This record gives sequence, structure tokens and C-alpha cells, in this order.
Amino acid sequence: MQQLVSLFTAYTGISNPSLEALPSSGSNRKYYRLQRDGISLIGVHGESYDENQAFIHLARHFSTQQLNVPELLAVSDDGMFYLQQDLGDTHLFDVIKGGRLTGVFDHDEKALLHRAISLLADFQYKGAQNLNFSFCYPLPEFNRRSVMWDLNYFKYSFLKTTGMDFREDLLENDFEKLTEVLLEDKTDTFMYRDFQSRNVMLMHGDPYFIDFQGGRKGPVYYDVASFLWQAKANFPSGLREELIESYIASLQKYRSVNRLDFRDQLRQFVLFRTLQVLGAYGFRGYFEKKPHFIQSVPFALNNLRELLRDGFDEYPYLCNLLQEMTELKQFADSRKRELEVRVYSFAYKKGIPDDASGNGGGYVFDCRAINNPGKYERYNNVTGLDEPVIKFLEEDGEMITFLDAIFPLIDRHVTRYMERNFTSLMVSFGCTGGQHRSVYAAQHVAEHISNKFGVKVSLIHREQNLEQEFRKK
Repeated sequence: MQQLVSLFTAYTGISNPSLEALPSSGSNRKYYRLQRDGISLIGVHGESYDENQAFIHLARHFSTQQLNVPELLAVSDDGMFYLQQDLGDTHLFDVIKGGRLTGVFDHDEKALLHRAISLLADFQYKGAQNLNFSFCYPLPEFNRRSVMWDLNYFKYSFLKTTGMDFREDLLENDFEKLTEVLLEDKTDTFMYRDFQSRNVMLMHGDPYFIDFQGGRKGPVYYDVASFLWQAKANFPSGLREELIESYIASLQKYRSVNRLDFRDQLRQFVLFRTLQVLGAYGFRGYFEKKPHFIQSVPFALNNLRELLRDGFDEYPYLCNLLQEMTELKQFADSRKRELEVRVYSFAYKKGIPDDASGNGGGYVFDCRAINNPGKYERYNNVTGLDEPVIKFLEEDGEMITFLDAIFPLIDRHVTRYMERNFTSLMVSFGCTGGQHRSVYAAQHVAEHISNKFGVKVSLIHREQNLEQEFRKK
């Protein structure tokens, strides 16, 4: 990329920078990091002149509005190459990896998500002030044509690849109804269009926004749907609700909001965005043969299945077709498979518990080396769930040390099972009588797994004939 090297030299006065190609994800733009003498810049080669001009104009405008975007530094004479500020390599998508993989987001992950979606309303309103939308590419606004493009994108690039037989006239009727609903909102706001955690970068802890060149004038709901229903984000419904509230609080700086109406309209855009995403995955994955997009299809289908639970009575043919599509045999493995952990306490003299799942029994931990309360008559009629035994085991200290060694091992195991979509894990604790030490250990491990990972945990104290279920959070 000699053009970028020349642009770097002209801008900095420093020649012969190193040139490192960077991942380009799904776009046709090529990114490079140019470095020399402590200076690091990002060089971009865009194959579309009009798209480049859209980014250049938007970046300059957003900077004047004091929005967090990479500063545009230099542009080639032909408009096909440009340099921008290097924001580093930290994407919000990567920072929230722990939450994405487990479905349990910690305080810091949630704080970043709340911060990002709160800034979205500023971007939509401040970004639109005095903006010349005619530079937007490929359309200046979200209109009937852009809606139908995306719906047909889904129809031809995804739905038809399934081999399903369907009535195009009936499908188009529902597409027309959906289009009318989506175009009801006429606000003069900037619609980012691809607002997702992959396009939010963190520099010194602050969110910066990239890849906005496809934006245009349009309703705010589209971006909220894009962010909160991003296929691989794996946001639990409770967190989604919290983030919607954060967004509404920020939006109310600019306009009044009826929460019920907002959620009703947002749901329409979630459906639309999900169909658009499936169309993109179909085109990029099945036609361009990019495996990353094929791997993302199951996540989008799970979002669609969740959305269809309440249905859309206004689009009967579309809903029935989508329901049938999600149940196709080729998508059977894409269904969200949720892990259940079964935790047992037992007495060794009565044998190790059977594994009803047929997976072989999982972990079995022997508690018999720990000081036994059962040696003392005063503990005969109480168990590891009762305060006297709990106090005995905790004050002795052996049990605490024992569990401290076990928690990290189980945590890694649960995490990997969730990553690999396994559905069953069994963890058993045995002692002499299945009354004191094993009961205490099993109880605390079950509570730990439920609190940390939010998965379904079934706890069985076999010899005590006690069962407890911790439901998925």
C-alpha cells in the first residue's frame, strides 16, 4: 500500500513506516497500522469512492460535534485512501467476552454497556445537527426502498437458500405491512445502522465509535435493536431491559418518551434487524464463503426464536414462515442449548450416584479427609445445612481450603461446557454418611455455580432425601 505510506510521510514528515494489515471483518475496506518513531496511525483503503466520501464527511462532522470518533487526519487526492487516529485494539465486544460466553455479565462489563448505549442517543441527535445527509451512502435516509432492500436481502440471500417453498405474494404482503410500521417515525436523527459492540472501541476507558459510514437519517429504534440483539452478544433479557432504560434516560434529554410505545416500536425493529442480519450472514457466508458469518447464523436464529414466542399477529404469513424456517432440520443444531449442572451429596458406603444423562458422572470429590463432625454425638441429628455443623466445618478451616481449591476447577469446567454448548454436568461430593461434610460442600458449590453463571443447577442431597433447584437467571 504505497499510497498509504506516502500519505503517512506527507502527514508526519517521517518516511518508511512499518505497515501491518489488520482484520477487516465483513467489509470490503482494508485496514493497516502504520508506525514509525513512536507515531501510530490507521490507514484505510476503501474500494468505493462514494462510501469513502460518506465516511470522510461524517467523521469530520462528528468531530465538530465533539462525538467520540477517530480523528480523520489525511485523505489522498483521489479519495480512495485516508489516515485516521489509531484507537488501539480494544473492542467492546472483546472486553465483554466473559459475559457473552457465560450469559453472566459482571459489574465492569455492565458499566461499559450502559455507558455505550447512553452515548448512542447523543450520537443520534448531536450527530444529526447541521448534517448534510446527501453525503450518506448508499441512501440519505431510511425509506421504503432501503427497507425493501433489506427484506429482500433476507428473502434471496437466506430464506431461498433453505430450499423452503413459500408464496412470495403473501410474503410480500406482510413485508409491505412491516414497512409501513417501520416508517411511522419521522424524526430527523442519525441512524448509525451498524451500531454493535464490535464497532465500539475503548481508549483510556472511553467508548469510541467506528464504521458509521453506512449511516443515514432514520429512526432511533434501529440502532437500539442492532446493539441489544447483536447475534453473538448473548445479553440476558434482564440486562437488555436495564440497557433499554439507560438508553431511554439518555433519549429523554432530547424528547419525551412513552415507554410502552417505545418498546412496541422497538420490537418491530428487532424483527426487521434480525431478518436483515440473517440476509447479511447468508450472503457473506453462503455466497462469499466467509466462515465467520456461517458460524453466526445459529445466534441470529436463537434471537429469532425468542422473538417469535410472542408472535406478530399483524404479519401472520411471515410469522408462520419464520417459525417453520427455524424448525428446519438443517437448523436443529442451532437451537440454544442450555447447560444444567447437577450437584450431589452422597455416602460412599451406598455407592457413587448414577448419572442419568449417560455422560459418565463428571467430577466426584472425596470429603472424607476433612475433620468429621459425625464423630461427635451432638451432631448426630443435624446436617451440613444446619448452623452447628456449618460453624464446626468453617471454624476448623479444612473445608474452606478444600472448596477454595475446587471452585477454580469447576469454574473453568462450567465455562468451557457453556462455550461448547454442552447441556449436562454432574458434580458429586461424598463422605462417610452423606450427612455433614458432603452436604455442606454440595450446597456451597451449587450456590456458587448458580450465583456466578446463572445456569440451572439441580442439587440433590441423596441420603437426606432433599432436592433443591436453582433456576436459570
